[in-house]
Amino acid sequence: MASTANSRLRAALKTMALLEAGKGIAALLGLLGVLSLLHHDLHALALELIGHVGLSPTQHYPQLLLQAADKFNMTPVHTLVWMGGLYVTVRFAEAWGLWWDRAWGEWLGVISSGAYIPFEVHHVWLHRHWQGAVVLLLNVVLVCVLLIRLRQRQRQKTTGSGTESVLQSS
Repeated sequence: MASTANSRLRAALKTMALLEAGKGIAALLGLLGVLSLLHHDLHALALELIGHVGLSPTQHYPQLLLQAADKFNMTPVHTLVWMGGLYVTVRFAEAWGLWWDRAWGEWLGVISSGAYIPFEVHHVWLHRHWQGAVVLLLNVVLVCVLLIRLRQRQRQKTTGSGTESVLQSS
């Protein structure tokens, strides 16, 4: 019974590792895409896109796109690179740590995923969309699974069950 639970937990951790690696790859590709736009007039590109889809630049969402393009143009390149690079690094480090069953990877996951929870709660509270509630629920489940694994590690240390991982024995 415990072996089945351990193998399920290990499968969950491997799945989380793959998801984190996927987020890291997506962020890296996004960062490269953003950097490829550096020497372009983003306001003009946004206006062209808005016109191409038949919207008016005075409507709400096209205005938001234009405001975002203007803010992007004002953001220093090194800030974009540092922020994007830090995010990508954290995602890849967490994925590696989870895949190889490292406690620091689990702690990194708890901290990096747990940091979003207050913002997600605030978002769900204000907007009350089911999609936000699903994201919040998945993030809480992810943090709980990681905390369960960390608690399992702590129990292993206190009972003196050796240095081998319970998860690796399944």
